[in-house]
Amino acid sequence: MTARETGNGDTDGQIFIGKGEQPAWLTLGLANRHGLVTGATGTGKTVTLQVMAEGFARAGVPVFAADIKGDLSGIAEAGEAKDFILKRAKDMGLTFQPDQFSTVFWDVFGEQGHPVRATVSEMGPLLLSRMLDLNDVQEGVLNVAFRVADDMGLPLMDMKDLRAMLDAIAPIAAKVAENGDVNADIRQAAQALGNVTKQTVGTIQRQLLVLENQGGESFFGEPALQLKDFIRTDNQGRGLVNILVADKLMSNPRLYATFLLWMLSELFEELPEVGDPDKPKLVFFFDEAHLLFNDAPKPLMDKIEQVVRLIRSKGVGVYFVTQNPIDVPDRVLAQLGNRVQHALRAFTPRDQKAVAAAADTFRPNPKLDTAKAITELGKGEALVSFLEGNGTPAMVERVMIRPPSARIGPITPEERKAIIAASPVKGKYDTAIDSESAYEKLRARIEGKATDAAPAEGGLLGQIGSIVSTVFGTNTPRGKLTTGQTVARSVARTVATTVVGGLAAELGKKVGGSLGSSVGRSIVRGTLGGMLRK
Repeated sequence: MTARETGNGDTDGQIFIGKGEQPAWLTLGLANRHGLVTGATGTGKTVTLQVMAEGFARAGVPVFAADIKGDLSGIAEAGEAKDFILKRAKDMGLTFQPDQFSTVFWDVFGEQGHPVRATVSEMGPLLLSRMLDLNDVQEGVLNVAFRVADDMGLPLMDMKDLRAMLDAIAPIAAKVAENGDVNADIRQAAQALGNVTKQTVGTIQRQLLVLENQGGESFFGEPALQLKDFIRTDNQGRGLVNILVADKLMSNPRLYATFLLWMLSELFEELPEVGDPDKPKLVFFFDEAHLLFNDAPKPLMDKIEQVVRLIRSKGVGVYFVTQNPIDVPDRVLAQLGNRVQHALRAFTPRDQKAVAAAADTFRPNPKLDTAKAITELGKGEALVSFLEGNGTPAMVERVMIRPPSARIGPITPEERKAIIAASPVKGKYDTAIDSESAYEKLRARIEGKATDAAPAEGGLLGQIGSIVSTVFGTNTPRGKLTTGQTVARSVARTVATTVVGGLAAELGKKVGGSLGSSVGRSIVRGTLGGMLRK
């Protein structure tokens, strides 16, 4: 078939992106080599992203994309035959055919899409430290809390579980500092855990409170997202388009960037090796990609580079979307073979340097002054360089991006509600579950020690006070203990007496939720600290 006969311009194994002196094709077999879409605000990046997402979906490739402004939601509704769209399609030899794509909306806050959740254990200490903006010492303490929870088989589902573990570990070291002749089991546990101070734990707790106030608490819990729900096709064999509603999420840029990085790391750890398939298993668009790299410490940058470099062997293509190529570190930029550059403005010497740097990222074309062209591009125009059959980038070409088949611009709230109501994952994630986890297990152990004690004032804290003598032994001063001190006794003695396996096995039989199958055996963490499922 010709491009005009097919209507959308795509051919077997290729997606038609635009046309200049010659057509610009994105080869599906090379689409998992990653890519970059750049350009100033208002130059057409979102429309280009939509065109690429439509092409992948038509080819049966599922798509995930974050929707920062709401404009990308239009992909779920049929496009309109407006004059400028008809003219652009005609100029490219296309017959405009309105189309719409099966779409699932996701929302961390559960307001404009299905809730997206992860358990604290699955997130891991490295990414959570990044989310909380912790320093090295604070990150070390957080690692201790995760290590104790992992070794004891205590699942950290939500933030109250993490708070319970943080409260548990601080008094151990504090007890050693206060009394030189404390019980041997406490000293041994304190040495095993390191010198965790109450002050550091208090700082982490305050950062958790800040995250809660920003709405981050709704991200942690169950049912946790199963990434296989992204990798689906509809009844026509088209790839499902997964859209993360991110307008509110962007009010906390670090949460947004860390969340998307967690998703990438989960895909990297979970998916099997497939080499270079005929087409990707999933394409992941990372909008506002500069937020991922801003102030990222070198150890995290090393791991991000590793994930980007290796995830293509899992059949996942990652496409970063940002304003300028220099927003992306060189070692990551080198992994991005498929490039689309919209216009940049150069009104200052600094802007001119940025334009020159962007031009240097393309394979030169003797017929084109790349740096000059970048500043002259009109809305909807772009410089394009996609990988060719041998895996090398083609010479840069100036092209007009084809018009999308679906709607350009946002859908209405009523349309969104109808799409969510007909979603293939309706009901799976919409109701939160509070499974039995670390908080409940630690509390049950505390209350179990207090069964013979008379009821005390202050609820659980009062009960804790009534069993002081069983917590740190005879060397403990009289008086009420905090929840953390009481829990610390349980943690200390468990770690010190090496009964981890027995406790883990017991919890593994009882705990519910998505982590139940992981409890009772050694927890293994992946490249970015996330929990590996076995």
